[in-house]
Amino acid sequence: MCGRFTLTTELKEIAERFAAPLPPAAPTTKPRWNIAPTQSVIVVNDTGARQLVAMRWGLVPSWATDPSIGNRMINARAETIAEKPAFRVALKKRRCIIPADGFYEWQQTGKLKQPVRIVLKSRKPFGFAGLWEQWTSPTGDDLLSCTIITTAANELLKAVHERMPVILSREDEAVWLDPKIQDHGRL
Repeated sequence: MCGRFTLTTELKEIAERFAAPLPPAAPTTKPRWNIAPTQSVIVVNDTGARQLVAMRWGLVPSWATDPSIGNRMINARAETIAEKPAFRVALKKRRCIIPADGFYEWQQTGKLKQPVRIVLKSRKPFGFAGLWEQWTSPTGDDLLSCTIITTAANELLKAVHERMPVILSREDEAVWLDPKIQDHGRL
């Protein structure tokens, strides 16, 4: 599971790293050490060209009647996303990358849980595999939202937690964003 992450890297560096232009009115960003569900996050998507977009963390499916459903959809299990109604269309058509430079997992130590921040050795930003949706409220307002895909923990993280976010290799980012690729096995 991924319930908190960090993005302390400047937006300009994120734009360069993910080959996405800065938005025309790019906000001045401050380091964020504790990004929580339902907060606004920077997302890289490709709807004809790569772009950086702000989205709410917690996927709200287009068919939802209430946006609060997103509070429970901050993560999507890689093992079941192709089957779950909330995720299967987004998996085919609306994949994204959620930039981060660290994430937290809570390690059980006796009766307590200790947060552990996980980063790359290089301390450079990386991208979580994500899905995004556009939800339209009854009043016609649009909400863009996203979820982070999780998987079983790798050997490095098993001692901390049994799940972890899917971190895309740089080589796989273009494949992940390509809407023409829809084969679940390949993705």
